[in-house]
Amino acid sequence: MKTAKTKPPLLKYYFLTFASLSFLILFFFFSNQRRHSLTSLLTTTAATTHTSSASASEVDLKIRPGYTSYDAYIQRQLNKTLNPKLRKIWMTRDWDRKIHVFSNFFRVLQLQNLLSNSSKSLCIGARVGQEVEALKRVGVSDSVGIDLVPSPPLVLKGDFHNQPFDNETFDFEFSNVFDHALYPRKFVGEIERTLKPNGVCVLHVALSTRADKYSANDLYSVKPLIHLFQRSQLVGVRKVNGFGLDTEVIFHKKKTTHRS
Repeated sequence: MKTAKTKPPLLKYYFLTFASLSFLILFFFFSNQRRHSLTSLLTTTAATTHTSSASASEVDLKIRPGYTSYDAYIQRQLNKTLNPKLRKIWMTRDWDRKIHVFSNFFRVLQLQNLLSNSSKSLCIGARVGQEVEALKRVGVSDSVGIDLVPSPPLVLKGDFHNQPFDNETFDFEFSNVFDHALYPRKFVGEIERTLKPNGVCVLHVALSTRADKYSANDLYSVKPLIHLFQRSQLVGVRKVNGFGLDTEVIFHKKKTTHRS
């Protein structure tokens, strides 16, 4: 006796087909979601990496509050520069001592071929001019300083936020008053404007100690300086003992690229 063969119900075929299509749809959906999430993660990571240096710069350079206007800032700086007791100290007790220390700093730079006797040089925020005199004593005769209050013949009147010189005037610029800049970007921009291509800028800054009560900013690392000197390359950082300033930072202005 033959047994009759029975065919699977048609409903079963529909169910298997529906299940297979559902699986494929879910598979492609979650694959696309995963790909989208990975792309977003990579994009976010790249953006974070790109802005990390700028963020670090903002953290490591703080502008001190309390200035209601630029005139108020200038007046506070003049309160120090015009202080008769300080000016007497700078011109007597401190005069030879500071010239000796500055001369040693500049001799090291000469040995490193970063400063030569033919360098046209500027000292920024030079007060009564000890660093200018030091440059002249080590053989850099074409040297001058600027400050809010002039001190002839070594120091001319000038605001370091707006130097009174033409573009690409100097081969060498030195300053130990970065902490007094209310607008650090403008301070650095004026250095790079007046410095010749291949020129050298040397800054003495305080990183491990806080500057005096007349300072307009606080610097906590070299990173903000690297970020600010957009047309220059960092060539050296070393520890120094410069009248409360502990770090020497050296930048070399890049050559100007002329397009034909």
